[in-house]
Amino acid sequence: MTARPPRDAHTPAPEVAPHPARPHLGDRERGEATLPLARPTRNQWMLIGALVAAAIVFATLAYSCAPDTATAGTEAIPVPGGGQVTVEAPIVAPRPPGDLSQLPEASTFTTVPDAPTDQGRDQVPSGRLVHPVSPVPAYREPGGPAIAAVPVQQVGSDTWLPVIAEQPGWYQVMLPARPNGATAWIADDLAVETAHTPYRIVIDRAAFRLQLFREGTQVGIWTVGIGKPTAPTPEGRTFLLASIRDSHQRYSPVILPLGTHSATYETYGGGPGTTGIHGWPTPDVFGHPSSDGCIRIPANALQILSTDVPIGTPVLIH
Repeated sequence: MTARPPRDAHTPAPEVAPHPARPHLGDRERGEATLPLARPTRNQWMLIGALVAAAIVFATLAYSCAPDTATAGTEAIPVPGGGQVTVEAPIVAPRPPGDLSQLPEASTFTTVPDAPTDQGRDQVPSGRLVHPVSPVPAYREPGGPAIAAVPVQQVGSDTWLPVIAEQPGWYQVMLPARPNGATAWIADDLAVETAHTPYRIVIDRAAFRLQLFREGTQVGIWTVGIGKPTAPTPEGRTFLLASIRDSHQRYSPVILPLGTHSATYETYGGGPGTTGIHGWPTPDVFGHPSSDGCIRIPANALQILSTDVPIGTPVLIH
């Protein structure tokens, strides 16, 4: 079965920015001559006190200046003198979702019509994954309406969804539902766990090639079969959704469904038209458009992907 991804801690709080350079000294401290001052009156003393208090406030702000770029999860506020201070960005509270059973389930069997479309389908995700320990609402945007419920498992495997964007208190994740490229926002709370996968899978359809990367370094490359012109393998970024064994077929000991679907078949073999990665008993399919949309891979590639690579690992298909 596919390896469970290692857990990681939540993102640590930003470090305190270093103090800026000390302000230049005034003329009196450099020893330059000054005019004699008359003894201040009571009102003048009150004005001087107010000015000193204002100077202390200004100095405090100046000494807590941040660098030119703010740390993730903070907001940079300009202060007099050209510096900045960093403050924690406000966290948008999630809307109460109501009865989750009344929302569409975000799974390979369903459609989430209101899901935002992935705008970076050729970009490599960070490798962060999110797992709901209980069903959680998925939102159109932080603070927006709930559009789906994410289950704890998908096709018998724990749900692990790749994170494609973050803001304080929220993760934007890929969904396995139709339409292809569906995403949603999940609140970062006690109902979710996070993990990191060091892997990514890249499939070049024109070259009939699958590459496996670990921490950015290629660790495997294979010639594979892809979808025929009448049922092409869908492009874009998706992820390993599950790892299943199906005793009703003999072409592959393990099937790895992806979080994407055929654009040709609404259903296939009694299922929802989910695209997957799997083996094939004969090598003549490799290097050719030979399938109905799935990626057919050699036995040694299937062994590595189904044992070493965690569920939730991003898959980029070009």
